[in-house]
Amino acid sequence: MRLLLINPRVPESFWSFKWAVNDILPGKRALNPPLGIATVAALTPTHWDVEIVDENVESVPLAPKADIIGITGMGVQEPRQKELIQYYRDHGYFVVVGGSNASLCPEKYEGIADAVVAGEGEYIWPEFCRDFEAGHPKPLYRETGTVNLADSPVPRFDLLKLKLYANATVQYSRGCPYTCEFCDIIVMFGRKPRMKSPAQIGRELDVLKGLGITSIFFVDDNMIGNKKEAKKLFAYLADWQTRNGRPFSFGTEVSINLSQDEELMSLMKAANFNWVFIGIESPDPASLKETGKSQNLREDLLTSVRRIYSRGMEVLAGFIIGFDNDSEATFEQQYRFITDSGIQTAMIGRLAALPKTPLYERLEREGRLRQVADESDNTSVSSNVIHKTMSDETIARLYADVYRRLLTDDGIATRIKNKLAYMGKTGYRGGYTLAETLGLFWRLISKGLIPGGPSRLWHFFRTWPLTKPHLVPTMIADWIAGLSMRKYAADNLWCTFGDDLHLIENARAKIGRYVEQGQVWIGRQYAGLPSLNIRLDDALSFAAVRKARPQLRKLLKQSRTRILLAADTLPLERLDDLEKLLKRLSQYGDRVFLQISEVTRERLTIDLSAFQLVLVPKG
Repeated sequence: MRLLLINPRVPESFWSFKWAVNDILPGKRALNPPLGIATVAALTPTHWDVEIVDENVESVPLAPKADIIGITGMGVQEPRQKELIQYYRDHGYFVVVGGSNASLCPEKYEGIADAVVAGEGEYIWPEFCRDFEAGHPKPLYRETGTVNLADSPVPRFDLLKLKLYANATVQYSRGCPYTCEFCDIIVMFGRKPRMKSPAQIGRELDVLKGLGITSIFFVDDNMIGNKKEAKKLFAYLADWQTRNGRPFSFGTEVSINLSQDEELMSLMKAANFNWVFIGIESPDPASLKETGKSQNLREDLLTSVRRIYSRGMEVLAGFIIGFDNDSEATFEQQYRFITDSGIQTAMIGRLAALPKTPLYERLEREGRLRQVADESDNTSVSSNVIHKTMSDETIARLYADVYRRLLTDDGIATRIKNKLAYMGKTGYRGGYTLAETLGLFWRLISKGLIPGGPSRLWHFFRTWPLTKPHLVPTMIADWIAGLSMRKYAADNLWCTFGDDLHLIENARAKIGRYVEQGQVWIGRQYAGLPSLNIRLDDALSFAAVRKARPQLRKLLKQSRTRILLAADTLPLERLDDLEKLLKRLSQYGDRVFLQISEVTRERLTIDLSAFQLVLVPKG
């Protein structure tokens, strides 16, 4: 059996850090690899041939040699996931779908995929494989019991192109003891955390060390959900690091009560955990009580964050705006807390009601849910939650304004200064060679600092920790994070676009002078946004595009418009022209949709994963 496992492209958001990954980090294409399908690969019969394709770092094959195609996906990946399912089924492949979205809502895929695997895969995936080999796979495999993580194998890290990611990923536990109303983790994994043994984690680290990895993200939703067992693991990890020359820098997700356990922080530091992501959500106690975030009410949150800093661990944090208790004053309160705490990677999201969560069920009863393009994207200016007192337009405006204030050069620098004032000695070192580090620093200067002018350079140098030189890597990492978030916000939250259709018509008119009108047309792409569609099939069409290049660049720079290049009928002798055009458009690749044949795809030398690959239905 030949199995192809696919992780669909993730839409750009604050979480993707696209500018940092593409322009600053050496040789990276994405932050984290798809651990879930690497685990599925390890659960697959050993006599099967398994391949993993992550569309975030490489393009998907249009005509793969596979008997089964398995497609994973989170909620934000659902549109692309369904495109892939339809394309491969139309072309005669057996398609099985899984991942967190299918686990929460398997009904969304009924009649769309050949089979759905809903829930943790340790027991039901091998069952599917046995049924498929026997010739009678069922349409739905659903885990209804409790998976013992002792039965979870070492993921097939060897099938991932790990050098293209900023981190490798490992999972220690599933489940969380808390009851936050908006969270879907307890719906999927329950409130009683289940853990792998320290020895299991050690075996995974042995493999990753052999693959040359230096940075590892433990993807647990709350790694300290069972603090007693977590302490045992951290002690084991500290010993493992000592025995193996301390090759890894670790990061993970925890709850804020980490700060109230000195032993826990000491053990994490000894194991070389250098950053933690914490769901702070709100500095307003009333909002925390409303959503059931009791663990955040035990101590002043600013005190908690600064205590974690003092142990040499950086804090990344999630925040939510839009609780019923929130008002217009909440936005200022969030801004002030984030600034005072010095949290650079502050992921502020609008409250979103995810399917099957207690929040979703409550708001559905109250008639306070609206239809949006993507109900799982909490970094959009829109939300599926109808607020009790504020209009959607007011929340969207104030939400964008908070980021506008946080991501000024002064805002980035002030938070760095506020953080470094409390930061203890950290083991963070980036994980790069000296040559890579120097190259990274130069790219930050040339692509991030100089374009901001003398003012940005001044703010950068005022954050330089002269009395704490060991914190320079932290300072530089924060500038990269801040400028990357600024780039996303500028392109998606703050921009006041002109008339997109007017810009499209100007570009089409320029091209239309050289080619027939039917070769250049206006259509619609994702989320109803307009696109300029250009068919490339002869020398004349390429000449037209070259003439219209300034208009096309202006179109991509000043609007949300997509450009579709339909080159599926392109003669092979025109491949060089296509290569040159794609190289010039690669910096806008996330908004350039490419429709090509498998033959063309195989012969192009340019990395196509920067572009959106259009899947053409059969016939």
